[in-house]
Amino acid sequence: MVGKLVRDKIPEIIRNSGKVPFIHIADNEEYWKKLKEKLKEEVNEFLEESTAEELADILEVIYAICDFLRIDKSYIEEIRRRKRKERGGFTKRIILDNVK
Repeated sequence: MVGKLVRDKIPEIIRNSGKVPFIHIADNEEYWKKLKEKLKEEVNEFLEESTAEELADILEVIYAICDFLRIDKSYIEEIRRRKRKERGGFTKRIILDNVK
């Protein structure tokens, strides 16, 4: 858990449990690095245990990335919808085996 990006209330939760958290606030460079690490961590947790809770954790990190990059979440949704309209979604479960 050392050097890991945690949710904002985690230090308070640790203090309330009678322990002492040692923390620092990341600069932009470290924060960006840690956000990407956190995204990988959350995706791996979802791959291990595919629950709504784990999926929500991924979404929370994605929202933090949007905020950091100053990308409006509605813009991301607009791009998703456009790509779905142009290329489709994944609902038909199509697997591309080969192209000749």
